[in-house]
Amino acid sequence: MTLEGGCQCGEVRYTVEGAPEHVALCHCADCRKSSGAPTVAWAAFKTPEFRLTAGEASVYNSSGSAMRHFCPRCGTGLWYANEEYLPGLIDIQVATLDDPDALPPQAHIQVAERIGWMKDIAGLPEFERYPG
Repeated sequence: MTLEGGCQCGEVRYTVEGAPEHVALCHCADCRKSSGAPTVAWAAFKTPEFRLTAGEASVYNSSGSAMRHFCPRCGTGLWYANEEYLPGLIDIQVATLDDPDALPPQAHIQVAERIGWMKDIAGLPEFERYPG
């Protein structure tokens, strides 16, 4: 499987090949703060399966050996590397894929740090667009 993705403005693009090692929704405070979202969907690929195809990402060391890569122009978070905890893996943010439906989450991780209201969020009303 080959998937492509990139940032919101299109300056930074990447491809990944093969099957991910795992796909998970992360609830940790570090991911929440870096994304501004209550959770982030990640797909981990072996480092050689990841290739930057356009642009160059900026890097932020968010904690210890955690290296977060993002577009220097639009700020979109793109991928994460942490050789201490995930050696040999690149974790891409699934929502930055051109086809994020290709990698549905398989698990929730870091739920010890989950925002309390996220546990029961599936019960909220849904609207196709903004409610009238």
